[in-house]
Amino acid sequence: MGSALKSAVILLADDDEDDVILIRDSFQKAKLSNALHVVEDGVELMDYLKRRGAYADPAQAPRPDIILLDLNMPRMDGREALKEIKNDPALKEIPVIILTTSQTHADILRSYQDGANCFITKPVTFQSMCEVVSKFGEYWFQIVRLPDY
Repeated sequence: MGSALKSAVILLADDDEDDVILIRDSFQKAKLSNALHVVEDGVELMDYLKRRGAYADPAQAPRPDIILLDLNMPRMDGREALKEIKNDPALKEIPVIILTTSQTHADILRSYQDGANCFITKPVTFQSMCEVVSKFGEYWFQIVRLPDY
């Protein structure tokens, strides 16, 4: 498996500052050098994806190769954002991985019905998060072929 020519851009949509820090630290420990951009809710996520407002400059808001999406966020939650992404012809092919504290069958089922590519329940410990991030990196960046934009 050849390595990608460019580092994949990951966009994390999560309003929990502690979770964002945990995920960033896990990426560093797993030696994933991917660019990790963070937005705090679905409204900001859609602004980023559609390059509106603070995200108008493509250099500051590069198109993500993968979106990590929390379900429970203010303003526009992840469920609404997922539907909007998957209903937009310009965005729908971007893989969306749900990364959330939810473990409910309804959230899992609805996420897949709405077009999520993967559903991961957030681990609660740093060690567990590191293991998940390491496996995530291996799967999405070594095994899977992502479209080149």
